[in-house]
Amino acid sequence: MVAPSPAILVLEDGTVFNGRSVGAAGERACELVFNTAMTGYQEILTDPSYRGQGVVMTYPQIGNYGCTEADDESNRCWAETMIMRECSPIYSNWRAECSLPEYLEQHGVVAIDGIDTRELTLKLRKQGEMRAVISTDNLDHQTLLAKARAHQSLDGRNLAIEVSCKSSYDWSEALPDRFNFPEMASSDNLEDISSRPIPLVVYDFGVKRNILRCLVSAGFAPTVVPAKTTAAEVLAMNPEAVFLSNGPGDPAAVVGAPDNIRELANQGLPILGICLGHQILAHVFGASTMKMKFGHHGVNHPVIEMESGRIDITSQNHSFAVDPGSLEGTGLIATHRNGNDDSIEGMRHTEMAVFSVQYHPEAAPGPHDAAHLFARFRQLVLDNQHQSA
Repeated sequence: MVAPSPAILVLEDGTVFNGRSVGAAGERACELVFNTAMTGYQEILTDPSYRGQGVVMTYPQIGNYGCTEADDESNRCWAETMIMRECSPIYSNWRAECSLPEYLEQHGVVAIDGIDTRELTLKLRKQGEMRAVISTDNLDHQTLLAKARAHQSLDGRNLAIEVSCKSSYDWSEALPDRFNFPEMASSDNLEDISSRPIPLVVYDFGVKRNILRCLVSAGFAPTVVPAKTTAAEVLAMNPEAVFLSNGPGDPAAVVGAPDNIRELANQGLPILGICLGHQILAHVFGASTMKMKFGHHGVNHPVIEMESGRIDITSQNHSFAVDPGSLEGTGLIATHRNGNDDSIEGMRHTEMAVFSVQYHPEAAPGPHDAAHLFARFRQLVLDNQHQSA
């Protein structure tokens, strides 16, 4: 067996971690976040929301069930790097097509293992998300430190435009039958859902495939459009609703999107936003967002629905949040709070058919507690149509 090549991780505060290369050769600068999921590493790597970020996996062994193309959430890996305590070179899974190290190398992802991820996670939790450089080529500490400090953080970066599709397309793939939960259906019967799908425009700020599958299974016919699509172009498609997807970067930097979405809301179209879409929706109505110290990245975040007291365990991936003090006078009210830090996890407009959540109801990876939100969206669209008739 060929001995692994050395790799090095240098943080902007000068901390150095020496480890082993378990992916492609090269050098990457990024902003580090930690993810507490035990599984779902392939979905994490291919989630466009991780553009510009390096992911520290807190679970001690990653990769033991291998990788399969069917689990990709987009057409490429978007995470800049993955950092692990141990990356398993062997796997046991009847679906797997290759090992995680093979997958990382095939997709050009520079990755490192053999470091103390507990120490690194505690540092990020205490000091906040940090810029860093990982390298298998240049192992000089001072050179890499200078590059880490010169790297631009996520603040002010419109990364959604980098991951968005270049042209519109229709999506028709639904969830596999084994994952098509009853909660996905609204009060309509399943026959009605399949016989008249609701035309829906999906703004692609970095949409995941499983979101699109969930929308189809909930009775929608999604047309995915680029992030810069104008309101006039959307209205020309005659949709009955609009969906704002997840995505990377600073929501305040997504230029043009709030104006377009505001016009669509004023036209009476029902709107659902998820993750970055939730944050952009806040800007649409005059609220603001803020950078979190270390964000929420994992699959076990408790979310409380304030009206009912219902608690959903959710999958989350965000470094920004809606500023709760900015909602007054916007027409938006908070509907969900995080059970750990009380941050806003959901909101709705008091007069328009508009609501949003900060978390990922589609999971991939993660629990399906919140899958009912897709059915709720469909019911909102149907109710809005009846009121307009």
